[in-house]
Amino acid sequence: MEILREIAAHVENGKNNEVRLLVGKCLEEGIGVSDILNNGLVAGMSSIGIRFRNNEVFVPEVLMAARAMKSGLEIIKPILLQEKVPTKGTIIIGTVLGDLHDIGKNIVCYMLQGAGFDVIDIGIDAPKEKFIEAAQNHGAQVIALSSLLSTTMSYMKEVMEAVRASEIAGTVKVIVGGAPVTQAFADEIGAHGYASDASGASEIVKRLIG
Repeated sequence: MEILREIAAHVENGKNNEVRLLVGKCLEEGIGVSDILNNGLVAGMSSIGIRFRNNEVFVPEVLMAARAMKSGLEIIKPILLQEKVPTKGTIIIGTVLGDLHDIGKNIVCYMLQGAGFDVIDIGIDAPKEKFIEAAQNHGAQVIALSSLLSTTMSYMKEVMEAVRASEIAGTVKVIVGGAPVTQAFADEIGAHGYASDASGASEIVKRLIG
């Protein structure tokens, strides 16, 4: 449908006002919110994600696209909730205790939202208890841990140990990422996945949730 392709293109180009106008027009024309979400907003964000992974665009363009996607999502979210349109899964994400960095985490959030997941961002400097509590309260399938400092990276191991000792053990997957984090470290602490960038995180979550 042409109008949905237009929405996707405007999301990709970071055009907030155009996205809002076209989403409103879709609703007036009776186009379903699921179509608007998946074939318009998500399609546009998925496209920018691919370009980001291929180094064709960079962080500023991703942030602009994310804002455009969110501007459209704000309009349809009440209807999505009312109609109980299912998401692809729920992800808890946060920067671990002792680390106050959030730019990388925020980009991962946008990529996951753009892929159709419900993302619960618990913020920065997050203790292990907060990750587990959020996963329990929201019925999450994946916990995503972020760290930008080598001094805080070791706390990811504590989160993994806490998850394994909790009631959500065996039901929630844990993925890790951030500048100092490596696949070898992820393997060492028993994480279920590692991503070196935001696009990779989205692909890993899709694979883990199936």
